[in-house]
Amino acid sequence: MAHAAAGPEIERLIQLLARLPGLGPRSARRAALQLIKRKEQLLDPLAVALIETRDTILTCETCGNIDTHSPCTLCGDQARDPTLICVVEEVGDLWALERAAVINGRYHVLGGTLSPLDGVGPDDLAIAKLIERAQDLQVTEVLLALNATVEGQSTAHYLMDQLSGCNVAVSRLAQGVPIGGELDYLDEGTLAAAVKARKAM
Repeated sequence: MAHAAAGPEIERLIQLLARLPGLGPRSARRAALQLIKRKEQLLDPLAVALIETRDTILTCETCGNIDTHSPCTLCGDQARDPTLICVVEEVGDLWALERAAVINGRYHVLGGTLSPLDGVGPDDLAIAKLIERAQDLQVTEVLLALNATVEGQSTAHYLMDQLSGCNVAVSRLAQGVPIGGELDYLDEGTLAAAVKARKAM
């Protein structure tokens, strides 16, 4: 039977770190060691930041982004285009689009995708709020920036149906060959999507 190499407090830190996406038990152990070795530079500021985040974080009542106030910074930005709502599955997707600086409109975080097998239905996502926002007279386009997964695509189809009663254009992200992508290395699904979404030159 394997014995714990450290005391229960350190083991607990390792177990909690191992729950983070992308960190397995081995990576969590390495991260814990670095935090402990660099207590003043890393561990203490991280502990303070975690407590501050826990005490100040809010979910934006308008779009579902997370911030320290609601409405969030993006919803409160008057320079953003109020005619466009970009719909994403999770906050991480919103952050990715913001990092790329490709959307100057508003966002709407669904909180996941429809997945009957996992018991996730329309009432479990922020769909009713999206329909309500899409009925605002300022809004002219809803961009469905959902992942190209089976669940993402079925959620997009469901949203298209739901938005058909609103006076908005519904668009979705183009799919297919990425910039710099070589055909030989792409999977069949990506190639099929690229051919299907072909454009005139």
